[in-house]
Amino acid sequence: MKILIIGGNGTIGKKVSAYFSQNHDVLIAGRTSGDVTVDISNSESIHAMFEKTGTLDAIICVAGEAKWKPFNELSEDDYYVGFKSKLMGQVNLVRIGKKYLSKGGSITLTTGILADDPVPMTASAAMVNGAIHSFTKAVILELAGEIRVNVVSAGMVEDAAEKYDAYFPGHNPISMQKVVNGYRKSVEGRQTGEIIRIYN
Repeated sequence: MKILIIGGNGTIGKKVSAYFSQNHDVLIAGRTSGDVTVDISNSESIHAMFEKTGTLDAIICVAGEAKWKPFNELSEDDYYVGFKSKLMGQVNLVRIGKKYLSKGGSITLTTGILADDPVPMTASAAMVNGAIHSFTKAVILELAGEIRVNVVSAGMVEDAAEKYDAYFPGHNPISMQKVVNGYRKSVEGRQTGEIIRIYN
């Protein structure tokens, strides 16, 4: 398969890219580096990226920003960061990317445990993650038989535990292998509309 991994040089993206590169033709997209560059908050940038990649068999997004701030400090513009990047960025990857997918191809989006088990300072991030889950369950009703769309939603991953442990007291770090297996299930499996939760 020809697979595009957006955010393929990030903490999770590196492990996902390493796995799929073993048996597939992998292209890495990043904001400033990779085989192609993209700003997912900009639909024109997404169009330009797909024009360079051509037809694909799978698209994986492990990218997207959202503000972490106390609720009383979040401005309207702070909410728009997550809305434009992580939410609409991934919605636009489906909206635009489906035209570049081979029949039966898949798109895998990424959210996280905040959709189901938020922590303080994540009113914006949790909102965005939950919206992506709802979008995915709705959009596959209209894309059935054309392409598959799934979401991988992981807890705090091992490789980021040192950085984020204080924000997630009592959460068990998720092994990177379990996280990679979530993306394997989405890309190499046959399900669609699934929120692949990896929380334990």
